[in-house]
Amino acid sequence: MLRTRDAMMGELDRRVIYGAEGFIKNSTVPFSPLLRCSHAGYPQRHSAQIMMSMKIEPLTKPAFDQALSILKDRDPDLRGVLSSFGPPPMWAREPGFPTLVHIILEQQVSLASAKAAFDRLRQAITILTPEEFLKLGAETLRQIGFSRQKTRYCRDLANAITEGSLHLEWLEEMDDDLARAELLKITGIGRWTADIYLLMALRRPDIWPIGDLALALAVQRIKRLESRPSSKELEALSESWKPWRAVAARVFWHHYLSCS
Repeated sequence: MLRTRDAMMGELDRRVIYGAEGFIKNSTVPFSPLLRCSHAGYPQRHSAQIMMSMKIEPLTKPAFDQALSILKDRDPDLRGVLSSFGPPPMWAREPGFPTLVHIILEQQVSLASAKAAFDRLRQAITILTPEEFLKLGAETLRQIGFSRQKTRYCRDLANAITEGSLHLEWLEEMDDDLARAELLKITGIGRWTADIYLLMALRRPDIWPIGDLALALAVQRIKRLESRPSSKELEALSESWKPWRAVAARVFWHHYLSCS
């Protein structure tokens, strides 16, 4: 069913009204407080209220460097990684449909295999849009490297965008939980896919992808754990790295790749 911008932003407004004040007082995550008295595309009932909308700022290079310094002082194990291997790259991707397709291709396969399939897709479609993707037949997608399941996932994503039930650009105005919830409504987008999109494409500073295997293995090694931590254990371990868990994740990935 088509969701209007009014309905979605009304949901966001309710979260903002009840959550913004405590967040602003207690968090050091960069954000922009925007007083909305009126806004193009919003109905009059919104413009009649003064609301504080909280947009989490994307991670910038200065903020990234600051976060690395904070994490280094806070955690001796992370300090050891940074001393041995230097700072990690600030890995990022462009937001939009192509990046989500690429992340779906990365589900449960090697990054190299997913990249090869994605490169073939870009050769088949000059400009990768949902509309152009939907023109590709099942056999063409199979030859490119899409499994039957991932073909369905990416078609469902393309249909959601073309039909108006998902607006990727609106995610930038939402907090992490609401943006993740919107992505999770699409078949084939689970917690890992949503988190990687928020972390890499929207560059959210406090995303912690608990379903990432490389992250779990790196945490096990760096923290000298007897076994690979579960998702629940990863969540608990990450508390001390808030509100810069996306930066901490990059440090762990840096270690994983450097030692592979």
